[in-house]
Amino acid sequence: MKTARPPGTTGYDEVASALLATRLCFDKVHRHVLHLLPPRPARILDVGSGPGHDAATLATRGHSVVAVEPTAKLRDGARNLYAELPIEWVDDSLPALGHLCAMRPAPFDFILVEGVWAHLTQAERRQAYPVLAALLGDHGVLAISLRHGPAAPGRITHPVTATEAIALAEVSGLSTLVEVETGSIQAVNTANGVTWTRMAFRRSC
Repeated sequence: MKTARPPGTTGYDEVASALLATRLCFDKVHRHVLHLLPPRPARILDVGSGPGHDAATLATRGHSVVAVEPTAKLRDGARNLYAELPIEWVDDSLPALGHLCAMRPAPFDFILVEGVWAHLTQAERRQAYPVLAALLGDHGVLAISLRHGPAAPGRITHPVTATEAIALAEVSGLSTLVEVETGSIQAVNTANGVTWTRMAFRRSC
């Protein structure tokens, strides 16, 4: 089933090879939410999995991972790069995750949305939150990173705030666990004034 490419994926075909070849330290990138990762083996959803490095790390650590990525060059490249790992690769995208939801997956214990949120418009973010919340199991955790600053060349981003993210989470029945402002671990982003807000939310039962 082919999924229409959302505007937020603009520019990623051109940098797919570079992203596949660049692997950042998982524990360093996600240090603010590592304590919320459930015991293995947990069901984890990586939305906007890009080159698949995070999905691969999670699979290597014994988790059952579904990786969603709409950019074919990234998704296929990641599938080839990590062919030995039991990761389920899905062609889909926020805000609807229509293909994934049609598959009626079992609830996820942890959902990772890394480097994606600023690619969504405000309307798309409003639509995405209840979709993500519905995919969480009881006490499941949703981790989202908010990128602030100029877009990378050739890409499309929109302003995002923690205040908006918290408000949307509350409407979707999620409570805030983590809200941390931090710099980028990549020198080029730091030089361009890019910062991040690392956030995590838990389903309230």
